[in-house]
Amino acid sequence: MPCNREAVTQRTEAPSGEDSAFVLSRGVVMLFAVACGAAVANVYFSQPLLVTMGHDLAMSPALVGSVVTLTHVGYGLGLFFLVPLGDVADRRRLVVTQLLLLVGVLTLVAAARTAAMLLAGMAATGLLAVVTQTLVAFAASLAPPAGRGRVVGLVTSGVVIGILLARTASGLLADLAGWRSVYLASAALTASLALVLHRVLPRHSAAPPSTLRYGQLLRSTVTLFARERLLRLRALFGLLVFAAFSTLWSSVALPLSEAPYFWSHSAIGALGLVGAAGALAATVAGRLNDRGLSRRTTGIALALLAASWLPLAFTRSSLWALVVGVILLDLAVQAVHVTNQTLIYALHPDAGSRLIGGYMVFYSIGSATGAIAATSLYTVAGWGAVCALGAAFSCLGLALWAFTRHSAPDPAG
Repeated sequence: MPCNREAVTQRTEAPSGEDSAFVLSRGVVMLFAVACGAAVANVYFSQPLLVTMGHDLAMSPALVGSVVTLTHVGYGLGLFFLVPLGDVADRRRLVVTQLLLLVGVLTLVAAARTAAMLLAGMAATGLLAVVTQTLVAFAASLAPPAGRGRVVGLVTSGVVIGILLARTASGLLADLAGWRSVYLASAALTASLALVLHRVLPRHSAAPPSTLRYGQLLRSTVTLFARERLLRLRALFGLLVFAAFSTLWSSVALPLSEAPYFWSHSAIGALGLVGAAGALAATVAGRLNDRGLSRRTTGIALALLAASWLPLAFTRSSLWALVVGVILLDLAVQAVHVTNQTLIYALHPDAGSRLIGGYMVFYSIGSATGAIAATSLYTVAGWGAVCALGAAFSCLGLALWAFTRHSAPDPAG
């Protein structure tokens, strides 16, 4: 289809039709980071609250487990069906609308009196939380090409902190005022951010950058993957590193809740504070990408990711080993993630939302694969087997980089 071909082949130097007079200050970048972290945290709030939710609503263990599953299913659907809209709609209006809808859904979750209402609300929460990726694409479109890596790195650091601190915040709030207070507080924060973003973000100064109809828009996302080898490669890196990331974070609570630690849910959630060091890697990786060092950054990060599983294997005998392993793993994952997003956005800035949304579908597949495999393996073979699984995902990523490092171009260079 001619309009599809134009949409996926045109490369633009201008920032996607945004207001050319708008200056992306550091304060606005930090606002993007805060909004991204607050939105994505909604996907992870429920994890420390499952037992309490189940007791409150008389849900069976299997039904309680579906809370997390449905949230991630909703998120995956949103990545494919909602995020691409950022390429054809006014992004400011799209962001504010999604945030306001998210406020309503979070209020519904907080008021849920039946399991069906809770599950429907959690699926819708995941669907709308993809506003995070719309914000990432929006920030990238406003950044000058020479500083795009730095901007994506800073915004992604907000995503990292939101993911890792969500469990800590929800555990503390639930201990103080019950699990429903978590979603009420998030609704209030989301409403405030919607108001601020409406006032701060620029309007389009011209017509939307693409006139594709919705069906054409979705088909062009698939076409992008068929045409762009770098996009396919970076999506595979994303799948593997987030499979490793999820292998750790979906199962680390299991050995910590047993002998010799017997940690509480709040203490386990606080481990996210250690993992937040990964936010540092996001900003550093962004700057390295701006200097044309994306290939080297990816290789070093994947090597660190593989090495992180050695200290993690000693978690049962040493907390220091756990801390070192968590820091290495999160630094590595975020460095690869920022590099991936910076490179794929540069392929077609006019299709930035479709590129990032499609890439993040692979992120979701990797996260789900790691979570399911790790929790199942722990029950059968213990923590050592979980570490072997994480190391396998990491080494596959490193091997993929080694085989493709000379054949894949380094666009940032």
